[in-house]
Amino acid sequence: MFHRRPHGLNTLIGEAGTSLAKLNALDGFSRSVLVGVVPLLALEVLGSKQAVILTYLLGSVMTLMITLNFATLERLLQRRWVLTLSGSFLIVAAFILYLGNGLAFAIGIGLRSAAASLFSVCLSLYIMDYIGKKALTRIESRRMVYNGAAWLIGPSLGIWLWNNSEPWTPFLTAALGTCAMLALFWHLRLGPNKIVCKANRLSVNPLKVIPRYFKQPALRIAYLITLSRSMFWVSLFVYGPIYVVEAGLPNWVAGGLLSFASGLLFFSPLCRNLADKFGCRAIIIAGQLIAGLNLSILFLIGEAQPIGLVFWIAAAVGAVMLDVLGNIPFMRLVKARERTEMTMIFSTWREGSELITPLVAAVILMVAPFHVFYLFLGGLLVVAAFVSTYLPRRL
Repeated sequence: MFHRRPHGLNTLIGEAGTSLAKLNALDGFSRSVLVGVVPLLALEVLGSKQAVILTYLLGSVMTLMITLNFATLERLLQRRWVLTLSGSFLIVAAFILYLGNGLAFAIGIGLRSAAASLFSVCLSLYIMDYIGKKALTRIESRRMVYNGAAWLIGPSLGIWLWNNSEPWTPFLTAALGTCAMLALFWHLRLGPNKIVCKANRLSVNPLKVIPRYFKQPALRIAYLITLSRSMFWVSLFVYGPIYVVEAGLPNWVAGGLLSFASGLLFFSPLCRNLADKFGCRAIIIAGQLIAGLNLSILFLIGEAQPIGLVFWIAAAVGAVMLDVLGNIPFMRLVKARERTEMTMIFSTWREGSELITPLVAAVILMVAPFHVFYLFLGGLLVVAAFVSTYLPRRL
């Protein structure tokens, strides 16, 4: 049962999935331009890996508080304005990251993460509003291809601009990309679905929603899948560039690593075909095992070495499989009447990963070399693969 689509979705492109995929790609490009620059700049400004980890930890706490109050923001502003707010956060974050250091740097990282989180929640709700369950794998595959194009270009472009032009150019590029995303969004004129979010809806206390979410076994598994996947990407995007520098390679290789890993999203249609043949559950489990085992090899390698980039890329292959299919269990199993509340909690996988990843890394650095972190993350993905076997066979 579907409701009348907003006018822009019918007239601009003709298909809601393509419109939402392009919107996602513009947002992804805006964030990807700075994804390699920020950790390298943080290492340069803050002086140590430990300080970088602490800064990301502070930023993630700020982001978590914003995301858990999504329902309140949506009630006060309506969803279209929440998405607009996410774009505003990204623009402000770009300028803070360029100008700031110390606590200001943490605020910039927090705003940037909050922007991604609010956008992700809004986009997930729009997808569930306008895309049928049977079409989700096809639409998610298409969305990943568009996103792959953005993330293939963005990281390398950002570091190239940082190295070869004025230092402010990647930050301005990110801000302009966000402006383009907002322009497309308002052209589409996406509005809130009244059945999903009524105008007179009371704000939701996240402390009451969290227990209801985690009482549902399928939703618990869906959360673990996306949390472990996101922890890998946080590790790659934050510690990957630092790994490159510690391995004695030039910093442009960091942009190449992130762009190449992101470019694997172009294989999203292959993942979709495999899911059609073997089932979503089987491909999700395979992706988790691929990522987990290759991260474990990084642990065996020890200190950063150039050969380690091969296993970063191999692990990214598994993570991309999870990118394409990882949201499907939640989207297909969540009850329609609980979409807004459950999506608000589900979408905290982003903040959870950005909080847990640096926290675990900080604890490990207190007692062991950093490469032990790769063993922890690889083990988590293997555990997630085992837990995923309890998903319904036919998603």
